Amino acid sequence: MSEKFVLLVPDGAWDLPLDALGGKTPLEVAQTPFMDRMAKEGVVGLVKTVPDGFSPASDVANMSLLGYPPEEFYSGRAPLEAANIGVDIASNQVAFRCNLVTVYEGKMVDYSAGHISTQEAEYLIDDLNNALGSDKIRFYAGTSYRNLLVITTDSPQAFLSLKCTPPHNIMGEEIERYLPQGDDAEAVRLVRGLMEASVDVLSKSDVNKVRVDLGENPANMIWLWGQGVGREMPSFEERYGLKGAIISAVDLLKGLGRKVGLTVVEVPGATGYYDTNYRGKAEHAIKVLEDHDFVMVHVEATDEAGHNGHIEEKVRALERFDAMVVGPIYQYFASRGGRILISPDHPTPLRVRTHTSDPVGFLLWGEGISPAGVSGYDENACTSTGIFVGSGPELFNLFLKGVRV
Repeated sequence: MSEKFVLLVPDGAWDLPLDALGGKTPLEVAQTPFMDRMAKEGVVGLVKTVPDGFSPASDVANMSLLGYPPEEFYSGRAPLEAANIGVDIASNQVAFRCNLVTVYEGKMVDYSAGHISTQEAEYLIDDLNNALGSDKIRFYAGTSYRNLLVITTDSPQAFLSLKCTPPHNIMGEEIERYLPQGDDAEAVRLVRGLMEASVDVLSKSDVNKVRVDLGENPANMIWLWGQGVGREMPSFEERYGLKGAIISAVDLLKGLGRKVGLTVVEVPGATGYYDTNYRGKAEHAIKVLEDHDFVMVHVEATDEAGHNGHIEEKVRALERFDAMVVGPIYQYFASRGGRILISPDHPTPLRVRTHTSDPVGFLLWGEGISPAGVSGYDENACTSTGIFVGSGPELFNLFLKGVRV
């Protein structure tokens, strides 16, 4: 049996001490016996996943963890999501992430419109295309609130240079000062115009009328951000000599996987939220390792809890991740050999409810990894070893080689 590798990513799991948890972090409070045991048997430390000059976005950080330097390959978030839904971005096109959001009295109330269902979102995207679409403007439905806009233009750079703010960064804030800004007045006017026009279109939707009647947040505006253009990337197999796969409920991660030739494994019940099918992700990971050398398993629930400011849900998500994802995969590897790397992509501290660029803690376990003698896996333990890896690709190479860091 050839050597097998698994990368487990609890998105945004890294956090800061909270008064509500007695000065501890969610990871310190959570019951995570499998990760704690692996930490005792392996090595933990800190890794810088977000290069200097880059925002701590999930696309940047996950690309880094997967072994692709963002400095070389990053081209924007939306093109990766487009890749997952089969939308090719031509050289004269710019793709934007199009969130369905809830704005009330000029403030960003909900970056996800109550985690609107994919079916509801599809109806709303159809309404937007019918009202605002043209041969140069096209909306595409993705998953839940995560959708796309593609603009065909003779001046892609004018749109690429716009400053656009992720909606999850401005929860509770007045949106006016965060609307897209830039030097090209026509590009600013077009993008802002679409966002403003969406308010009238979405207000007439039966989907939103029902959501309001049910006491749910309506998707009453679109929010455009994360723009980029298409860019080729070397395949994972070419780069690392391994046949790989990826498991995630998030279009961004699946799109990244498709861009580098990973097999995208669909797991029934994987929602990208608190109710995701944790156990199914582990089962599918173990199954796919029968004919693959590597699999990346991504769990979004920890990040969503951080954005929402839900302390109990973040603790619960960490415990479910440990029990239902880490546990089965650890037990599978314990009798067969191979290596496991566990690392968040970036912190999503409950205190700030958005991503930060701080280093995160990694856990490296398996063949060729000498125990570093820590008691568990959490922020304090990872800091205490004094081990620091300067980039995600550097850590990924250490993971594949199995050398002591």
